Amino acid sequence: MTPLIRFYNLLRLDRKDVYQIVFYAIFSGMISLSLPLGIQAIISFIQSGKITASWVVLIVLVVIGVAFGGILSLMQLRITESLQQKIFIRSSFDFAYRLPKFKFDNCASFYPPELANRFFDTLTIQKGTSKLLIDFSAAFLQIVFGVLLLSLYHPFFILFGFLLLIMLYLIFKLSYVSGLETSLMESKYKYKVAGWLQEIARNYLTFKNKNNFGFALQKNDDLVSGYLGYREKHFNVIKRQYIQLIGFKMLITACLLSIGGYLVITMEMNIGQFVAAEIIILLVINSVEKIILGLETFYDVLTSVEKIGLVADMEIEEAEKENAKAYKEMHIELEDVTYTIPRVANPIIDDLNLKIKQGDRLYVCGENQSGMSTLFRILAGVQNPDQGTLYVNDGGYTKLSMDQYRSNIRTYIHGESLFEGTLLDNIVMGNPAVTQNDVRWAIESMKLHSFIKNLPDGIETHIQSEGNNLPTSIIQRIILARCIVAKPLVLLLQHPTDQMDDSIANEIIDFLLSKEHKWTVVVSSKNNYWRDHCNHTITLKQGRIIDEKNQ
Repeated sequence: MTPLIRFYNLLRLDRKDVYQIVFYAIFSGMISLSLPLGIQAIISFIQSGKITASWVVLIVLVVIGVAFGGILSLMQLRITESLQQKIFIRSSFDFAYRLPKFKFDNCASFYPPELANRFFDTLTIQKGTSKLLIDFSAAFLQIVFGVLLLSLYHPFFILFGFLLLIMLYLIFKLSYVSGLETSLMESKYKYKVAGWLQEIARNYLTFKNKNNFGFALQKNDDLVSGYLGYREKHFNVIKRQYIQLIGFKMLITACLLSIGGYLVITMEMNIGQFVAAEIIILLVINSVEKIILGLETFYDVLTSVEKIGLVADMEIEEAEKENAKAYKEMHIELEDVTYTIPRVANPIIDDLNLKIKQGDRLYVCGENQSGMSTLFRILAGVQNPDQGTLYVNDGGYTKLSMDQYRSNIRTYIHGESLFEGTLLDNIVMGNPAVTQNDVRWAIESMKLHSFIKNLPDGIETHIQSEGNNLPTSIIQRIILARCIVAKPLVLLLQHPTDQMDDSIANEIIDFLLSKEHKWTVVVSSKNNYWRDHCNHTITLKQGRIIDEKNQ
């Protein structure tokens, strides 16, 4: 899909607003071009040397026309403001809906925060679309009406109209492709610079080192140089368009003044018509200039639409029916499951079979790159196997509702972290079914009560993204509290207590594995206390189960 088609589809969503803007632009254009006619009539009365009632009425009408034109412009501003708000709302909810639903494999080539940064292109679309709809529609209509009005003075001005349209077409035709390409490349490097600055901010302690600091600046210099190179190329396109416009203005101005003066001398036009024609010509030329200068905004909008379009084009999970059955217990089975990373010879998970009964305590171990992380993601329903099937309860005779499946699972796997918000928000996650007693139970069970009591705002304390202002062991306990607060059927935990003191960790492990809780626990950890207290252990190697024990 081309950027131009994307932009058209964007405007089509609010076509009623667009039609209103064009409708007001038509009236505004007619009024602005009727003013020279009024001025022409006023000059004719002035030439008579008498002050008449008609002269006063014409002045009043011209002033009223100016005021009415301003009111129409104000109404256009109101509509475009509403349009900007709708674009912002629609884009924000589109991002908020799509980002969690991207298919895991499709995100492998993108850094998710970089995709989220593309939301800022919405601001460019907001402002640019408003400017294009008001300025371009008004300018184009003024050109059309102006040429039609000039043709009434003399047939010569019809030729002027044709030359004007041909000039606009050639300027746009000759520069559109190069203008859009350089704008896209400029934007690409702009995001690379922003992404690198994010990396510096995320790893600011690393870049405090003098040598590392130099590397940060050098890489930033390389990226900025790329940006400036394409920025300069894009400016050259704009500059070429403007030079063409200047040449055209000089030619048209010289021709029209000469021919207009000749027509007055030969009595084919009177002085009032000449002044009115020159005013119309100036309006038309200014409208052409507005369109040419507005092409930079046009390129910016198309570029922004294309950048956001990448997010919109990424494949997301299909919406599921809301009437999926609720699970009272979950027996999970993996049958002949295989998962392979593209361009990697050996599969990460290789023909794996596994049965997990409700209430099991399963300990998963293995060396690095044994496939443990991939197994957890498959069990969590965030990564689909290339081959094989995930079954729940009935052996796969009923289509698995992934939304319902995930709603009964809580995970602490790679990528889980805290978000910016209150401590309460990070635990409850907006779940209306969670009560205050549930929150208190989860906090006390994860040994967080003493820590929270010492916070200035208690559980309403605001925490930073990824919990940057908190100890790692506390972050782990908060995420575990999030996992258990809704009393799920399954807990999937990757190294959940490895940053805690042994005494605290062992107490939490005893709680999570206690028989009083009916949930299933699947865990991997370097802490052997987990292995000793789980009733089922599997060992992975190169994506296969090489050892399985029950105790």
